[in-house]
Amino acid sequence: MAEIINLRRARKQRERAEAGKQAEQNRLTFGRSKAERTLTEAERDKAIRALDGHRLPGSDDDEPAR
Repeated sequence: MAEIINLRRARKQRERAEAGKQAEQNRLTFGRSKAERTLTEAERDKAIRALDGHRLPGSDDDEPAR
């Protein structure tokens, strides 16, 4: 005799498996922890501050050279 299958339960299980695959793909594509994002932003801000700190006084890039 064949095994009785609850179609609703089988459908939900299949959808969970598909959602899990999609979640795994999203983790690979977009996955960076908040700590990694914060660290990257802090490093970028530090580099900008260091670069601005080495500018010569009175030299603006917005003004044309004479």
